[in-house]
Amino acid sequence: MSLIELQDVSKIYRLGSQEIPALTGVSLTFEAGEFAVLAGPSGSGKTTALNLIGCLDHPTSGHVIVNGLDLGTASKKALADFRLQNIGFIFQSYNLIPVLTAAENAEFTLMLQKVPKPERRAKVRKLFVDLGIDGLENRRPADLSGGQQQRVAIARAMAADPHVILADEPTANLDSHTAEELLELMRRLNREQATTFIFSSHDDRVIAQARRVIHLQDGCLADDLTISK
Repeated sequence: MSLIELQDVSKIYRLGSQEIPALTGVSLTFEAGEFAVLAGPSGSGKTTALNLIGCLDHPTSGHVIVNGLDLGTASKKALADFRLQNIGFIFQSYNLIPVLTAAENAEFTLMLQKVPKPERRAKVRKLFVDLGIDGLENRRPADLSGGQQQRVAIARAMAADPHVILADEPTANLDSHTAEELLELMRRLNREQATTFIFSSHDDRVIAQARRVIHLQDGCLADDLTISK
């Protein structure tokens, strides 16, 4: 069974009496361990697809199945619990909590999972070493560079060992050098830990690193290419 299945998925947003199609009849599958990017211009539907996979939205029609759960039939509580246990998120705006330290931000998902404090501290400490940000545990987001904040966000996403990490335009606010470093870091995590990454991006740097590139255009699947690397 595939890790993720989108079966003839459509998503329509309603603005008053106006209907705005974001996805139309998209069918895709993702296997565990993939390093894939949903590519396309703004408005192509890539972020909508990511939000559906991440239990942040419901399809208007069709089925989104992640790790065996049909997300369209699950209750809000079931979706929240499933998301907490199975999905890691990396956002272009980092979404760190300003009043928490870097370590506390990275521990946040583990705290929600009620992991004992010594265990979550030890796990985050190792992640900070692996990500090259050890020594920054007690700094708050405002005292970190963009690249450092994104590494903290990656630590938060990785901490709970999710089945899949979804990254929405993760390089959008980063300079070229920092973006390249972080992409190589995520490639390494994918290779060494078999972590599944799915990006949404129109950044050529991200697309160049992906092993699978899925092009969306006007909410439809335009192309699906597997690249040998």
